[in-house]
Amino acid sequence: MIYHIFEHFQYLDFPGSGIMQYISVRSILASITAIVLILCFGKKFIKYMQRKQLGEEIRDLGLEGQLAKKGTPTMGGVLILGAILIAVLLFGDLTNMYIQLLLITLVWLGCLGFTDDYIKVFRKNKEGMPGKYKIVGQVILGLAVGITICVHEDTISTLTTIPFVKDNEFDYAWLALGSGKTKELLQVVIYILVIIFIITAVSNGTNLTDGMDGLAAGVTAIVGAVLGILAYFSGNVIYAEYLNIMYIPDSGEIVVYMSALIGALLGFLWYNSYPAQVFMGDTGSLALGGIIGVAAVLIRKELLLPILCGIFLAESLSVIIQRLYFKYTKKKYGEGRRVFKMSPLHHHFQKEGVPALIKKPARAIPEAKIVMRFWLISIILAILTIITLKIR
Repeated sequence: MIYHIFEHFQYLDFPGSGIMQYISVRSILASITAIVLILCFGKKFIKYMQRKQLGEEIRDLGLEGQLAKKGTPTMGGVLILGAILIAVLLFGDLTNMYIQLLLITLVWLGCLGFTDDYIKVFRKNKEGMPGKYKIVGQVILGLAVGITICVHEDTISTLTTIPFVKDNEFDYAWLALGSGKTKELLQVVIYILVIIFIITAVSNGTNLTDGMDGLAAGVTAIVGAVLGILAYFSGNVIYAEYLNIMYIPDSGEIVVYMSALIGALLGFLWYNSYPAQVFMGDTGSLALGGIIGVAAVLIRKELLLPILCGIFLAESLSVIIQRLYFKYTKKKYGEGRRVFKMSPLHHHFQKEGVPALIKKPARAIPEAKIVMRFWLISIILAILTIITLKIR
């Protein structure tokens, strides 16, 4: 909004009239705006939720300090998404296709997560929305994003970036068999399926990571910062040529969006860091993961996500491995056995006295220390992701 207003001012040729043309300026303003909005309205939101007694329902899983969190306000994702939305509407280029897709992602998955939280908090149904409905919602979004990319004149390509390779471009068309129109159709279908998988996987991975105070918010902020950097490089023809990566016109605008996301998460951590005064809930975690997935796809860096989102990947794999091994051993031995003391992975480090294949650590680690170590690992993975641009 402010960006578009200043577009008219630049023709008047007065000092500062063209300042909003700089992505760096708008990114800083978007980040500051998001932080300020969270800090201003966060306390009021928490007090409102406490007054209405709309807190988290906690199951006793035998984790240290877990029951003390009972009644802590949830649905803090409303704050995060609201701050991102306002900041981007103020300082983003709303005619930019990438911004439009990311805003649709925020609203769509935000509503999906809000519905789940609403059922849990207001309807007092601990199970929330059935998982299959969440998957359907994520698939619909992935389908919409995939079709848009494949038909839009500025993005109609199935090329992407692949790490550790000198000519680091991979074409999904190579996976398609046949020839002519059949091959063209098949390569589009394959690419769309990949996009659906990525958005669904990252969204659910972020959701699983949201189990400790500040964990999901901190890790997502780190991932968002790297995607912002990669978007800046990809949208700048000089840097893209120097780094030998795909030049994607107008993708630099994603930096403004990522800056708003980082600002909102930093502001949220003011209230969400240990001991948390508010949880983000599915309203936040599903949408944040979806935003990460869509942004990575838009700048053609989705194949870097296993490295960049290593925490989300590990959390998801821990749940899958745990369930499969439990079912396998129950069928074979008559009783289920565990690989981890508890899943998702972060809870494994909190639990003690439970027989599992992985016995370490022998003693439970304090929650705040686990979160800090996961943040550090995420920073290391973020640095490694950026380094892949030069390691070929």
